[in-house]
Amino acid sequence: MTRQGKAYAYALVTVFFWSTAATAFKLSLRFLDPVQLLFYATIVSILTLFIVLVIQKKLHLLFKYSKQDLGRCALLGLLNPFLYYLVLLKAYDLLPAQEAQPLNYTWAIMLAILSVPLLKQKLGLKEFCAILLSYLGVVIISTHGDVLSLRFSNTVGVLLALGSTVIWALFWIYNIKDKNDPVASLFLSFCFAFPLVLLATIILSSLEAVPIRGLLGAAYVGVFEMGIAFVLWLKALKLSTTTARVGTLIFFAPFLSLVFIHFLVGEDIRTATIAGLIFIVVGTVLQQLAGRSKLA
Repeated sequence: MTRQGKAYAYALVTVFFWSTAATAFKLSLRFLDPVQLLFYATIVSILTLFIVLVIQKKLHLLFKYSKQDLGRCALLGLLNPFLYYLVLLKAYDLLPAQEAQPLNYTWAIMLAILSVPLLKQKLGLKEFCAILLSYLGVVIISTHGDVLSLRFSNTVGVLLALGSTVIWALFWIYNIKDKNDPVASLFLSFCFAFPLVLLATIILSSLEAVPIRGLLGAAYVGVFEMGIAFVLWLKALKLSTTTARVGTLIFFAPFLSLVFIHFLVGEDIRTATIAGLIFIVVGTVLQQLAGRSKLA
């Protein structure tokens, strides 16, 4: 297999794992509350990332971080996994998976918006129109197609799903400054976040025994959504001749996710969901193309 072929293979496996995340969240939340799911998934993810570092022979890198680097990892850990998954999983708890998943997918659009004040980037007219197109998709999904009524299916759930995109975008913006190994940094971020996750579990939930099916769901989320998918995606980017070659595969994930949601979660996918998702994806693609044309 060629180097680019391997890049596609890693990217496709990553897209598969990302596509199953919404289903894994929703099924796990049948047995765990959002805080419990975050608690057990974080433990599994820390163990997974530690094993990856051992396999990649990168454990020594953990001892080369400066105090400033460690402080940045602590801040990133506050954003992800702590705040991001705390907010996102509550959104999944309140909304059907077919609504929470596409709304969360607008994080790339939020990244473009927050890059204006935080990275001093400019937003052109084409990008602005693309952003409006994506958020029109959000309204279509959230109102079940009854756009003019502006009556959301669950206002709190919608706000939480959109709020998670702010946290995720902030995570990536502050992550840009980190020049250390990404897997090592993610591991440290999760380690710094764990005491917060533990405290939140004690205050907002409990550490009592939970159903085995809930633990299996949390293990899946911890291994594949929080851990392995990130590592495989980095591998795909490293092997690919250009980021764009594998980056386009990401756009298949939300549509494939709806297939899993329908057959495994049992939700009947609404026409409004598909229509809204198309608006979101098209808007995201147009925004990225407009951004690249400015740099050309």
